[in-house]
Formats: sequence, C-alpha cells, structure tokens
Amino acid sequence: MSHDISPSQAATPPTLEVRDLHTRFDTRAGELPVVNGVSFRLERGKVLGLVGESGSGKSVTGFSIMGLLDAAGRISAGQVLFQGRDLAQLDAAGMRHVRG
Repeated sequence: MSHDISPSQAATPPTLEVRDLHTRFDTRAGELPVVNGVSFRLERGKVLGLVGESGSGKSVTGFSIMGLLDAAGRISAGQVLFQGRDLAQLDAAGMRHVRG
C-alpha cells in the first residue's frame, strides 16, 4: 500500500509522537509498571482518543506525555516528541510553555 505524501508533509514532524512509552510507579512493594509500550502519531489537525477499561493506563499516559506524573511516577523508557522536540529534554519552564 502506498501513501502519497507531499514534500511539505514529509518535512513537517507530527504534532505529537509517542514512541514505546513505558511508565512505572515506585511503591512499597516495588516497581509497578502501568504503561507498557504505547506508541502513536498525531498529525496536525487530527484528533485521537484513548479508549480502555478503567485502570488500563489512559490517564497515566496523558500525565506522562504532559510531564505531570506525581513524585512516585516516572517514564522508564520511550520518547514523547511534540512538534519534533523531545519533551524529556525540556526544563520546567519549557514544559509550562508547551502546556500553555
């Protein structure tokens, strides 16, 4: 299957790209994996919905992307790219700017 992509689309990174995201929480009983290998791309002007059962990690995925995990949580693997920028490389002021 081929997809026609214009040169301008090829040069423009997706608005949001999540690559193999893994999020863990430290608990008294040890490390608790909550998000395991989530990946998706969101192109400009598109909408994406996360659907799943209660407790499946939808909210933690969103908090991970936005850098809003509580102190016990951390992204243990993967990347979150916003307009091609790795959000893990931004300081607190940079993340506030991204969040608006």
